[in-house]
Amino acid sequence: MTTMKTLLRGAACALALFSTLPAIADDAVPAAPAVESAAPASPALWKVADDDTTIWLFGTIHILPQNVAWYAGPIAKAFDASSELVTEIPIDKAQDSQAAIMQKSLREDGKALRDTLDDKERTAYDAGMTSIGLPPQAFDKNDAWFAALMLTLIPLKVSGYNLESGVDTQIGAMAKARQMENTALETPEYQISLFDDLPQATQRRYLDEVLEALPTVKTDIDAMVTAWKAGKADDLARLLNAQEDDPDLRKVLLTNRNAHWAKWIEQRLKQPGTVFIAVGAGHLAGQGSVQDQLAQDGIASERVQ
Repeated sequence: MTTMKTLLRGAACALALFSTLPAIADDAVPAAPAVESAAPASPALWKVADDDTTIWLFGTIHILPQNVAWYAGPIAKAFDASSELVTEIPIDKAQDSQAAIMQKSLREDGKALRDTLDDKERTAYDAGMTSIGLPPQAFDKNDAWFAALMLTLIPLKVSGYNLESGVDTQIGAMAKARQMENTALETPEYQISLFDDLPQATQRRYLDEVLEALPTVKTDIDAMVTAWKAGKADDLARLLNAQEDDPDLRKVLLTNRNAHWAKWIEQRLKQPGTVFIAVGAGHLAGQGSVQDQLAQDGIASERVQ
């Protein structure tokens, strides 16, 4: 499970990467199976409020199967009442970040990725690449973090998960149609740097974990989506955040960012208005969540759904 936890805590970066897949591996990604019926969902929603400010906290899933019906009830009511949408990165910048991702992911040491792996690692890597229909050398010019993300995202696309069905894409489109103000907590460049600045040893461990979990990647994310759809925040926290065996990754991709976002919310409470915050669900679940960070400063969050 560690692989999926690590991936999905960095999911905004993965979101942008996911949209580059057709350009990278068209022939390797067959058509996804059709989905026949909508799946009802009631994902978790929280509220932080004072006398003149209401801030909704909604955890998103960046990639979903088709026809997951989540926009209803308290979520729809909260979004409809909001005048500002807050997202991890600007809603109109995901596509623009593709070129930056591709550039940042290029190796700078003059070595092919596969040449940096020991014999055991290379054997596992070659087998993993072959299993998803890609030549082993496809990412030789790229850093290990990029290969790790792609090795996870391609099988998900094959299994019917896609960017267009993701909550971020849908909610961004609704916000643009309504000409809602959009505030971003981070920039695409910053999110890319979270991966690109990881020490080489950490990147290698991440790639090893992805390869180890590759056979069960769909089962893992299916479980996570099931918990999200049911609003089971504790189960989601267990799947996303529990038992992390790399404290450096947890600190960089989760804890530090949650603390920063909580401070932003504290400042935003000083201004009147109704705000809808939509960020990766892993940031709003479990120990060290945004709500935990707020509670440390005496700010309560109320579970609404």
